[in-house]
Amino acid sequence: MIIECRAYARAGLLGNPSDGYFGKTISIIVKNFGAIVSLYQTPELVIEEMEVDRNSFRNIYHLTETIRQNGYYGGRRLIKAVIKRFCEYCDLNRIKLANKNFTIRYESSIPRQVGMAGSSAIATAAMRALMQFYGVQVPVEVVPSLVLAAETEELSINAGLQDRVIQVYEGCVYMDFDRKYMEKHNHGKYQRLDPAMLPKLYMAYKTDLSKVSGPVFNNLKERYNNGDELVHQTIRELGDVAVEGKQAIINRDYKTLNQLINYNFDLRCKIMNISENNMELVRVARLSGASAKFSGSGGAIIGMYPDDDTLSKLVVNLRKINARVIKPYVL
Repeated sequence: MIIECRAYARAGLLGNPSDGYFGKTISIIVKNFGAIVSLYQTPELVIEEMEVDRNSFRNIYHLTETIRQNGYYGGRRLIKAVIKRFCEYCDLNRIKLANKNFTIRYESSIPRQVGMAGSSAIATAAMRALMQFYGVQVPVEVVPSLVLAAETEELSINAGLQDRVIQVYEGCVYMDFDRKYMEKHNHGKYQRLDPAMLPKLYMAYKTDLSKVSGPVFNNLKERYNNGDELVHQTIRELGDVAVEGKQAIINRDYKTLNQLINYNFDLRCKIMNISENNMELVRVARLSGASAKFSGSGGAIIGMYPDDDTLSKLVVNLRKINARVIKPYVL
């Protein structure tokens, strides 16, 4: 029997990047794109090599373009890290695993380098596959922390819980990463919001991947740790945006929600340097009549649009700067 598990792209709707600083966020799942992990029983444990993992290239230009699109590492190291953490979790909780091996492989349609959480989707799908293969039930609120540990502690990837939470819970989720609660429970407080309450949303992302993320220096973490008052105040305000946004979604107060989306990005600009390529995405979207903010770290934006005419303007105007517009599938 072949086990297939999926995890999807995500978009931060409000509050980011406060999630990395004990803040609050709202995220949605984006089922337009996803990662699939396949696993089946075999005599030996095998992690299959995928195209992005290979080290054979047609020429120097092929190598360079591959690195631009996929980075220096493929997904096999993610799979290894997840397997190790899953095994250690079972040992720690005295869960005896069946004496059987497997072959595991992955594939992903999530655009790279545009902040849609493609790597964490692979890791989340792999964790689901392992849980199913061995018949292990991990509490849903614990799974994101387990996946995050595989990435941060095993591979030293700089990441936060937000992506893994929404990829595990799916739909639309409000997250509170209160420091005291996190230190006590090793996870935040997560509240599902009905996706049917969401307004008309669009996303747009750069298709010219080699030009998405220029070398923009941001020392936000260092400034936060050093007690920079502007950074701490802005992080608090970003968290407040998520709190207000949750109530706006529940009340279907889309006017307020639209304003909060724009305000979220404006707050981000106060404490982080934004590359011109990324700023252009937001500027063109807003001039087209929509709200706009980063859906992640950059390269993609999310916002609201009032009607189909505005959506058409978004498609036309953003295409001129090599950006594709989609309507995110949340349900």
